[in-house]
Amino acid sequence: MTRKLALVGIGKIALDQHVPSIAASSDWELAATVSRHGSVEGVEAFTDINRLLTERPDIEMISLCVPPGPRYAYAVAALNAKRHVMLEKPPGATLAECHALDALARKQGVTLYATWHSRMAAKVPQAKSFLAGKTVRKARITWKEDVRYWHTGQNWIWQPGGLGVFDPGINALSIATEILPHPFFLSDAKLEFPENSATPIAARMDFSFENGAVMDVEFDWRQEGRQTWDIEVETEDGQLLISNGGADLAINGVAQDADGSDDDLDGEYPRLYARMAELITAGQSEVDLTPLVHVADAFLRGDRLITEAFHW
Repeated sequence: MTRKLALVGIGKIALDQHVPSIAASSDWELAATVSRHGSVEGVEAFTDINRLLTERPDIEMISLCVPPGPRYAYAVAALNAKRHVMLEKPPGATLAECHALDALARKQGVTLYATWHSRMAAKVPQAKSFLAGKTVRKARITWKEDVRYWHTGQNWIWQPGGLGVFDPGINALSIATEILPHPFFLSDAKLEFPENSATPIAARMDFSFENGAVMDVEFDWRQEGRQTWDIEVETEDGQLLISNGGADLAINGVAQDADGSDDDLDGEYPRLYARMAELITAGQSEVDLTPLVHVADAFLRGDRLITEAFHW
């Protein structure tokens, strides 16, 4: 059965990932959009979500791609109208908002899905399977990319609630919390804030496991040339490297095949929409806030270091 959805927030991520994923899906039809500035050719466009919810009762799911700051109000409106809601990452500007949305979805009897697209990368399930039941000795995350390439002109990322380098960094944490067999906890953080920004451009963090193992984490938005998205894990039974944002995997230095899945990142968003259809069919929600908890901890415990101003 094909279900109708509305996409709210027609920016870069919506046009690059959500729209083509929906178009290729056998589960979903893009029936409407809500945006003050963008639209999708051939799709009914609204500028107000309340008007959409009133005029299109046939639309059962709302996919929210607006920045975290205004997302809560959109989600509340949709949930109160008894529509299923899918949240882009991060699921909200604060943990309190996310918990409130979870409670409201349960009250209304609809599905709420807090998505983490990097968990849907091709090699994540295989990495999780290898690490299951093993003891981590040490781990390292290196997540460096060029903000000027990936986020040009998106000034909201430098404003309160925009997360700065944690906008991509939370992708790394979403993979780590999915594949590592034991929880980990922040012990130290140093966050570099440009002198003209309210959010950090780089972060270095130390995490620890209950067995005493440590994980070093480095996020940086000033990388030029080759982008780095790597997670390395050493266990008593060997070493794992999941790289290219989860698209590539090596175990003990040997590259692993994809077992029939894509070798790149193109399948992440199609898998999110397939999962949303499964959750609705099962009458379930999925709201794992663990990656956002680690980001909140970094802001709570991190030393604030001022660095040179950032300019596009």
